[in-house]
Amino acid sequence: MVHDPADTPADRSFTDRLLHRTFGQPRGLLGRLGGWVMAGGKDATIEWVLEQLSIRPTDRVLEIGFGPGDGIRMAAQATSEGSVAGVDHSTVMVRMARDRNATAVDAGNVDLRHGRASELPFETDSFEAAFSVNSMQLWPDVHAGLDELQRVLVPGGTAAFGFTHHAKQNPNELVDVLMSAGFESIELHERNRAICAVVVTA
Repeated sequence: MVHDPADTPADRSFTDRLLHRTFGQPRGLLGRLGGWVMAGGKDATIEWVLEQLSIRPTDRVLEIGFGPGDGIRMAAQATSEGSVAGVDHSTVMVRMARDRNATAVDAGNVDLRHGRASELPFETDSFEAAFSVNSMQLWPDVHAGLDELQRVLVPGGTAAFGFTHHAKQNPNELVDVLMSAGFESIELHERNRAICAVVVTA
């Protein structure tokens, strides 16, 4: 479900906080373990989400919440003449994704940074496409993140928000949130209990 700011770590049970530290906002040894567990686990969904974007080889693509870097790798393969950038709130995931995409990072084709969706460290109109998978529900301020996303996308740019069934994202709630953020063109896709919403910027 889309994150409720009132649902802070202090309000959760010990088990919930443990899972949050391992998978939600990975930190320390638990975060590294969570990264390896997640690696490759969403490949089919990520590939499907990227298909919805129809990425061109020259596109500049952004991923928000890249985790261990599987989506970054796939997007880089699709943008042989473009570039891929990403932001993640976990320093553990940033290090892991950089290691797993070291060749592309060293070549300057991939730029991975630590940060939050609500304060994207990129210039206005920097990307033709953007995506996230099982990430938006973890943003502390979803509307601020969507505002930032619209800022860094070029006019007519596309964004895709994917969720595996583990995220338990309600499709109707997702559409409502995107509409309230000002997106008028919203396409909702469903496959194998996963959902993906595709939007176009004005």
